[in-house]
Amino acid sequence: MTTIAMIGTTEILIIGGILVLLFGARKLPELARAAGSSISQFKRGLKDEETRLEAGADEKGAKKELP
Repeated sequence: MTTIAMIGTTEILIIGGILVLLFGARKLPELARAAGSSISQFKRGLKDEETRLEAGADEKGAKKELP
């Protein structure tokens, strides 16, 4: 039987401390901002692709009905 462990406060503090040691306190906000921007661009790209696929499916359906 496997147990799924949740990340606790101690683990989050340890990870945060390691990040501060690796990147420095001044660089962390910059990294977080860049990560947030990347995630939003990725989501926007997924939405755009989804609308393209839907538009393509609509066009194919309309072409089949014409003849």
